[in-house]
Amino acid sequence: MRADRLMTKNWRRHLKNGFFLIAFIAAFNIAISVYGFTVSWAAGQKLKVVTTVSPITNIAYNVGGDRIDLKGIVPEGVNSHTFEPAPSDAKVLAETDLIIVNGLHLELPTQNLAAKVKKKDTKVLSLGDNTISRKEWKFDFSFPVAEGNPNPHLWPNIPHAMKYAELVRDALVSLDPKNKDYYAENTRKYLKQLELLDKAIFECVKSIPEKNRKLVTYHDSFAYFAPRYGMTVIGAIQPSDFSDPTPREVARIIDQLKKEKVPAIFGSEVFPSKIVDQIAKEAGAKVVDTLRDDDLPGEQDDPEHTFLGMMKQNMIHMAGALGGSPACIQGFDARNVIGR
Repeated sequence: MRADRLMTKNWRRHLKNGFFLIAFIAAFNIAISVYGFTVSWAAGQKLKVVTTVSPITNIAYNVGGDRIDLKGIVPEGVNSHTFEPAPSDAKVLAETDLIIVNGLHLELPTQNLAAKVKKKDTKVLSLGDNTISRKEWKFDFSFPVAEGNPNPHLWPNIPHAMKYAELVRDALVSLDPKNKDYYAENTRKYLKQLELLDKAIFECVKSIPEKNRKLVTYHDSFAYFAPRYGMTVIGAIQPSDFSDPTPREVARIIDQLKKEKVPAIFGSEVFPSKIVDQIAKEAGAKVVDTLRDDDLPGEQDDPEHTFLGMMKQNMIHMAGALGGSPACIQGFDARNVIGR
């Protein structure tokens, strides 16, 4: 009799527990249908974020830290203007929660692919288009107004990079409000470092003799940088179709360099070209081929393999080549703020 009662009691307890389990599952399913929760969020998965060029990827990392699953799809050292996304990128874009691009016509193939494969509610955040107005677009030799594509390289202008960070923060908070304080604190620390970088760049340019504050680059990536810091872009060697210049264009550039007495020409590891050496030799200028606009310095695990580190190295090389003092920025801490 006691055994029968015990079995009945256990059976009732299991039935009761099963009832509560069934009730919990039903309530959870109602929450999904009413509030739009997804199984992935319920399982604690991170917000999936896709970016394009490495400076933007690194800015997003310094805001999102370990609370986001971040992937940059444009490999470092690859010409972002001619980059074509691979079939594997379509899968990444289709599964992500947020796509962050520079915009200003820089990543049109990627944006076109994203429009075809992304989830209906996946947001595409265009940083450049939300940072400057159409009236502020800049056109130049590499980006002529006749073709309608503005120079998209906003990020070497540090206040623009700061705006990028704020836009990323706001987008992450809107999609993942439970981590609002985390994103806000990361952004606060990152903006502080960007402010210090901005001041250091001014000091670097100040150390350069005024007559030498001129930039000639292979690819015109400093159209928004130069006006901010008191430098002048004399010209760029690469034309708008991303080929080498014609002999007539080369002759014109050489004449201009001689007239302006430019001490150095800045090439790029992303845009290698023997034309730069030829022009420099005939114009009596030296070549510095370490200036970067979207290729972070060093290896992936180097402490200053960062956007901050890229701009630090740019200023060390720029100041040194133009007669200034590289000491202007050598003490700047260019590490990511995440993990400090």
